[in-house]
Amino acid sequence: MSANVEARPLFEGAIVRRAIVDSFTKLDPRRMVRNPVMFVVEVGSAFTTVLFVHAVTTGHGEAPPSFILAVSLWLWFTVLFANFAEAMAEGRGKAQADTLRKARKDVNAKRLREVRRDAAFDEVPASALRKDDHVIVVAGELIPGDGEIVQGVASVDESAITGESAPVIRESGGDRSAVTGGTRVLSDWILVRITASAGESFLDRMIALVEGAKRQKTPNEIALDILLAGLSVVLLLATITLFPFSKYGVTSAGGTSVVTLTSLVALLVCLIPTTIGGLLSAIGIAGMDRMIQANVIATSGRAVEAAGDVDVLLLDKTGTITLGNRQATAFIPANGVTERELADAAQLASLADETPEGRSIVVLAKAKFDLQTRDVETLGAVFVPFTAQTRMSGVDVEGRRVRKGAGDAIARFVQEQGAELPKDVQRAVEEVAKLGATPLVVTDGGRVLGVVQLKDIVKGGIKERFAELRRIGIRTVMITGDNPLTAAAIAAEAGVDDFLAEATPEAKLAMIRKYQKEGHLVAMSGDGTNDAPALAQADVAVAMNSGTQAAKEAGNMVDLDSNPTKLLQIVQIGKQMLMTRGSLTTFSIANDISKYFAIIPAAFVSTYPALAALNIMGLHSPATAVLSAVIFNALIIVALIPLALRGIKYRPAPASVLLSRNVFVYGVGGIILPFPCIKIIDVMLTAMGVS
Repeated sequence: MSANVEARPLFEGAIVRRAIVDSFTKLDPRRMVRNPVMFVVEVGSAFTTVLFVHAVTTGHGEAPPSFILAVSLWLWFTVLFANFAEAMAEGRGKAQADTLRKARKDVNAKRLREVRRDAAFDEVPASALRKDDHVIVVAGELIPGDGEIVQGVASVDESAITGESAPVIRESGGDRSAVTGGTRVLSDWILVRITASAGESFLDRMIALVEGAKRQKTPNEIALDILLAGLSVVLLLATITLFPFSKYGVTSAGGTSVVTLTSLVALLVCLIPTTIGGLLSAIGIAGMDRMIQANVIATSGRAVEAAGDVDVLLLDKTGTITLGNRQATAFIPANGVTERELADAAQLASLADETPEGRSIVVLAKAKFDLQTRDVETLGAVFVPFTAQTRMSGVDVEGRRVRKGAGDAIARFVQEQGAELPKDVQRAVEEVAKLGATPLVVTDGGRVLGVVQLKDIVKGGIKERFAELRRIGIRTVMITGDNPLTAAAIAAEAGVDDFLAEATPEAKLAMIRKYQKEGHLVAMSGDGTNDAPALAQADVAVAMNSGTQAAKEAGNMVDLDSNPTKLLQIVQIGKQMLMTRGSLTTFSIANDISKYFAIIPAAFVSTYPALAALNIMGLHSPATAVLSAVIFNALIIVALIPLALRGIKYRPAPASVLLSRNVFVYGVGGIILPFPCIKIIDVMLTAMGVS
């Protein structure tokens, strides 16, 4: 885990102190009304406080002043404990934001007057930079703002942002051209086009996003809020009717006294789902905090929640399923072509190819045939870059059109030259693909020279992780630009459920829409501009921090570590958040049943003496019974704060198994736990002289 987002202790001193203060500031009714359940508790607390003041000042309250005061204090504690849980979750997010702020520095920037390395420049504060300004940054200098490298290549220290100490290579013309303000260039130089004005940088957005107070509620949270509010309203109406019902019982059923308003307020607070009402916000904020600890910035709680419901994962092959950086391992010439001739043409087509694959072709040709790289400037070569649409690259030089690329792409290219892909080359492509390697066909105009074999290595343990996902009902789909045979071989070795070969941006987008039309929630990761359309369409879209600005803007999460396999961890965090919310909701509603048996008999025994038979816990008196239930109701929120912040431990299992286990543990457990706890509190109150 990265240094700047390491897991913090649950109750770090500074966070606890700030949370205690925030617990009181959150008592503002304008804020409390956003949480209907706890707003009802606050109103009840204020009402019992008024009853206490009336009892003290008039000398004849509806119940003993000490009893009213005790109930009122514990109701206020209930509200404060709920506020404390939310403030603790927010405080952890704010602590992360404070750490990120330390990475933000205002430095001087060299703003170029013309877009070239040797152009004159003006030194200006980084805060004065605007979008599309161009700056030059050399070794030892801080990058003044978010941008795209348009010239140069450099080693960059990104530890201020990601916490990782190892430097990374950033270069122009690829998916690793994005740079973040506040990072430091360690070697060489880069010319950067600024993509965000001051105050709009990625770091500024991250700071805003991790501030827990800015988190928006998710649709499921809103639905649960409506459910809890509905239960509260129903129970409020039911409780209101109990007072005239008690009066009627005294006059017609032989009762001795009417139930007190204090007891009715206690009954209402104990029966409405205060436990989940007090912890709901904390659970959601803590879910985002766990994403931060995993070095993932989620743009909203909705993205975290959607991650928990994902049932289709689209994963890029290179760097996710395989180790990436495919290496050239062999030259397979066509009939009538020497291996050296093929190697020479492949090297020529790769001289301007800065990808690891392109570099490995240059190195292999040099190692096998001592072919030295040529001075491309003196050759007057025009290089043709790789695109997702053409799926090939190459060079035009001295009347030659040398290309290398996927078999079908080269086949189309040579057809345009009036030629065909030779049968022996087609067989070589198929044989290389069957081995799980990637074939690149090389052609000089319409003359096909042969195949370069690139070898992929499947990551260790990835097959077992896919098996775990399959057990919990998640379908894995590998996306690759390779031909179908190569894709099939890698897919079989990795253990994915499906694959998309020869993937273009349009094909990725179409696949995501197809799954969504069938009712699935889809997650994918990407780092390139060509991934942006699919990222924008996916329900959970994880953009790599090392990727292009377009990819980061299209995603709803950004992985600061730029680790495509993080998608698997993100899904687990999302599921953990949903499980935590569901389990504590079950527990909250279940333990209301036990509190019913504590309060109803005690509160109404003076109205209906026959209700004494329901005092199955053998509670000492009506006063101790009501107080015990109210105290338990408050303390259980405190007891569950660590669980809400840490989350329920996630174990991969089918949904039915998880549901059964959680219903048993938190449903049955929620019914049983209050009985002994309330009894213990009753015994303690009795020992203290409460009667």
